[in-house]
Amino acid sequence: MLSKPIPGWISASAFALAWTAGSINAVGFLGLRHGLSHMSGPVTSLGDELAGGNLPQALEIFLVIASFFIGCTLSSLIIGHGLLRLSRSYGVVLLVESLSLLTAWWFFSRERYGGECLASLACGLQNAMVSSYSGAVIRTTHVTGIITDLGIVAGQLLRGRSLDRRRTGLYLVLLSGFFVGGICGSIGFGRIGYGMLLLPAALTGTAGILYLLIGKPSVAAT
Repeated sequence: MLSKPIPGWISASAFALAWTAGSINAVGFLGLRHGLSHMSGPVTSLGDELAGGNLPQALEIFLVIASFFIGCTLSSLIIGHGLLRLSRSYGVVLLVESLSLLTAWWFFSRERYGGECLASLACGLQNAMVSSYSGAVIRTTHVTGIITDLGIVAGQLLRGRSLDRRRTGLYLVLLSGFFVGGICGSIGFGRIGYGMLLLPAALTGTAGILYLLIGKPSVAAT
């Protein structure tokens, strides 16, 4: 069970980041026919393209996967730890994510290749930015693990065990954020196309500035 209560800033940040990923992923599905916030779909698409002998398309998908990996690596390099902290380093990562999304929109708006790689890079940055808080694993760019954890909770309840309300609540916040982001991303893409990426870019940019203003180099969240 969670040993600490969940501060409001963590819940708000978790919802906002999951919303960001859900909206980006919706844009990827509608515009590119594969997701961008997690790599299960692109890896499957890569295998399909290789099996069909479509090497140029396979290379493009491989670069999307590599971009996500680079984003994760860069995020880890900037932050340097695996625990959720109210740190200025998160502000740096969020600003880089925002810049990546803005540049991705620029490429998409001019129908140039590279936008999908930059959007994938942004998701990799975000996914590696948050690892855990007080024993709860936090992922904001995909929901497979979250639904798995909720299923485990349901199984434990059926066995008569007590409910970890804090952890369950956090997972529900993440799931709802990603779901709502998907809805918004789909509606936004239908109306303004890849311009929808400007909304998560603005959100992460604003959050990045706030983290730089109020965060501290090495103060753990309590």
